[in-house]
Amino acid sequence: MKHTEPTHAETTTNKSHFFIDSEYLSPKALETKHRLETDPSARKNLMEYLPGMEQIESDICRAVMSQMNCYDYSRYTAKDVKTALERPACTIEDLKALLSPAAEPFLEQMAHRARLETSRHFGNTVYLFTPLYIANYCENYCVYCGFNCYNHIKRMKLTMEQIEHEMKIVADSGMEEILILTGESRTKSSVAYIGEACKLARKYFRMVGLEIYPVNTDEYHYLHKCGADYVTVFQETYDTDKYETLHLLGHKRVWPYRFDSQERALMGGMRGVAFSALLGLSDFRKDALASALHVYYLQRKYPHAEMSLSCPRLRPIINNDKINSQNVREKQLCQVLCAYRIFLPFVGITVSSRESARFRNGIIKIAATKVSAGVSTGIGDHETKYTGKETDGAQGDEQFEIDDDRSFDTMYRDIASEGLQPVLNDYLYV
Repeated sequence: MKHTEPTHAETTTNKSHFFIDSEYLSPKALETKHRLETDPSARKNLMEYLPGMEQIESDICRAVMSQMNCYDYSRYTAKDVKTALERPACTIEDLKALLSPAAEPFLEQMAHRARLETSRHFGNTVYLFTPLYIANYCENYCVYCGFNCYNHIKRMKLTMEQIEHEMKIVADSGMEEILILTGESRTKSSVAYIGEACKLARKYFRMVGLEIYPVNTDEYHYLHKCGADYVTVFQETYDTDKYETLHLLGHKRVWPYRFDSQERALMGGMRGVAFSALLGLSDFRKDALASALHVYYLQRKYPHAEMSLSCPRLRPIINNDKINSQNVREKQLCQVLCAYRIFLPFVGITVSSRESARFRNGIIKIAATKVSAGVSTGIGDHETKYTGKETDGAQGDEQFEIDDDRSFDTMYRDIASEGLQPVLNDYLYV
């Protein structure tokens, strides 16, 4: 896929550069797209739950949003940053200072403090996992995502036989943890279908994660019984005004139901949950603050649960290579990750293959504790990626373009060469 740098005008104007070019849309889809763009009254209220969506009583959302909405990062000074770095324990106000522009000149000091915290709580270990996409059908219209329902891509849903074949290929490479992903379509990827995939995964892997559409507590309980250990949900952006302009159609448009996903997963018995905003969709400093506080408040409420954070940035997608996170530079991404580590020293931090090999090689020595390897965001192509063997089997298109395409073996060697210990699994069922 050709990568075209967006112009200054494209990155500063509303959201037009996110949209898929009209030649990739059917006339019906194009009509719906224009109606949703131009007539806000045609869109579902993003705060209104749809039938079947469970509502839980929780004060987490109010706590997070009140902090984010009053966050004025321009008021923090170099003195505030120095004070934050000198404290033995980082407060919420300290986190706000460390995420502010005033902290950018202190990146070296932040990295030093983050490295000490990482070493103290995680030693020199780096955990490895790989994602497995089993379907790319989606019923949402999220304008930045390659799977969105109006994007003209090759769709595919793996059969159980194909899923097991893919899993065996990944397991034979030595990988012991897998993350199962689908597009957000209950119709094509039912909870029962995902549950059967979890049962297969338990045969081959010691750790099974899920990154699927949000579900209710009883459904998370069912998936946990099928073998899932933890659940990852991207809030995408905590800015509700921006969220509304980016999620025009589908269940994903219901912002509060998505926000409460991790808590429902814990209520359903999941051992761990992971959080993230997609940096570049909105103000990354406010989204970074909200993500960290989402973990912070939920961890205080569920102290037994394992929690982790990631900081993915926007990447190009099929039919729209203009999508890219130009307003979040690598230094700023490093700043966010260091702030996370200083504020949440016990929490795992994952850095995905959206980032370059150079960046990931550096950040695992500072703040990150988990990386993906042998990654494919397409459907049914692990045999080709892992063995180089061309197959006659059908394949589905990818969700986004990755930056680091290193194999599991290469990633393992590269981590070891940095003086770190690659770890394949840190949890055993007895």
